[in-house]
Amino acid sequence: MYTFLAGIVLLIIGYFTYGKFIEKMFGVKEDRPTPAYVNGDGVDYIPMSTPKNSLIQLLNIAGTGPVFGPIMGALYGPAAFIWIVVGCIFAGAVHDYLTGMISIRNRGAHLPELASKFLGKVMKHVVNGFAVLLLLLVGTVFVSTPASLLHLLSDGRVALWIFIAFIFVYYILATLLPVDKIIGRLYPYFGALLLISALGVGIGLVVTGAPIPELSFQNFHPEGAAIFPLLFFTISCGALSGFHATQTPIISRTTRREKEGRKIFYGMMIAEGIIAMIWAAAAMSMFSGYNGLNEILAAGGPGAIVSEASTTLLGAIGGTLAVLGVIVLPITSGDTAFRSARMIIADYLKVAQKKFSSRLWIALPLFAVSVVLTQIDFNLLWRYFNWANQSTAVIALFVASMYLYIARKNYFVALIPGTFMLIMVITYILSQPIGFNLPMNISWGGGFVGAAILVVLFFKAAVKARANNIPLEVDVSDWKKAS
Repeated sequence: MYTFLAGIVLLIIGYFTYGKFIEKMFGVKEDRPTPAYVNGDGVDYIPMSTPKNSLIQLLNIAGTGPVFGPIMGALYGPAAFIWIVVGCIFAGAVHDYLTGMISIRNRGAHLPELASKFLGKVMKHVVNGFAVLLLLLVGTVFVSTPASLLHLLSDGRVALWIFIAFIFVYYILATLLPVDKIIGRLYPYFGALLLISALGVGIGLVVTGAPIPELSFQNFHPEGAAIFPLLFFTISCGALSGFHATQTPIISRTTRREKEGRKIFYGMMIAEGIIAMIWAAAAMSMFSGYNGLNEILAAGGPGAIVSEASTTLLGAIGGTLAVLGVIVLPITSGDTAFRSARMIIADYLKVAQKKFSSRLWIALPLFAVSVVLTQIDFNLLWRYFNWANQSTAVIALFVASMYLYIARKNYFVALIPGTFMLIMVITYILSQPIGFNLPMNISWGGGFVGAAILVVLFFKAAVKARANNIPLEVDVSDWKKAS
């Protein structure tokens, strides 16, 4: 219990200390107008309040990641707590804040455009394809998981395909309509449900005195589970997730002032970390240890853990509300995944999105591909999503590193976590069956050597970019013309 509570306290302290340090280092410009006003179009660029933006950002980035990921990560024991806390404060929240703020400085640009500007034009095409693929995988996964939970909640009385169809209809509307029509109106209520359900489970763990394991050398990782690199892909949302880099530009286009960035981007990542801690603790404490947890996961997946833990801690009614809160998570990330994909493709093709027809012809093919992807085995999709997700995080952190290097600021805050995850990404794809399935010693060697080469290339490009005085932000007077 002490490890669990200490972790949550550290996350909160991290927001007020390291988060403040990152904000000060970046340098907020209070008098600089944001894209919400300069590029206002009534569809994607609309100024909204800080509380509303914060709740939308939390729901956008969350998905099932801070619930399902930590539940599966609980198999690694209290080592999961370390990654959630350290990863969230020093990697994930930094990643989200810098991506959001750099986007604000560049008329709400998405990651492919930022990669093109700071890492080279070739990267625009690479990252564009990579980001759209990731968003399609996310959208598809976040159709399947909430539909399965709703099917489970109905005790199988309602056919699974009905829930899938219902979610797709909602996604189409949320993707095509202006951001303040559905997302801006419903998300504050969804956000309240999410926070209340997570806090209810957390308080239930404390009140019942759940036997949450403490951090020690004896139980650091039960059954000798290989922490490196698997833990960092099992738990992504709640610690570090590249998916967030595709979501923050949605809110960078609705943020009213740069000063609000720390609450919206850094703060909501900390909130997600707390949610992750709660569900990891629930999974570790309630199912008779590693073997019991493993059996339930094998039989019913993370959804069974969510249902059982919620009902046990909160009763029938409270448990149902908690499950609904978890169902909301993937739905409110799936819709913005498709919305982000639509915006990224529109930016890439330079198609204005004010007309409904312009949004429609870009969005419909995305949904058609997603329907096909729902027929693929979920576990296979999830593994590819994990790798694509963390690869995107690496790209975003290196974009932030380049920005800070050119600005002569402390680029190590982004480069260190970016390099660490780069090693993990290369090692993972070399060692896993979805990749090259090489022996671990060869994979580790490839990870370190590959990362070293790419970091050297980064510095070579960074020195050149600084010498060429690449502009860090779009001149406000040029925004209308550029859009």
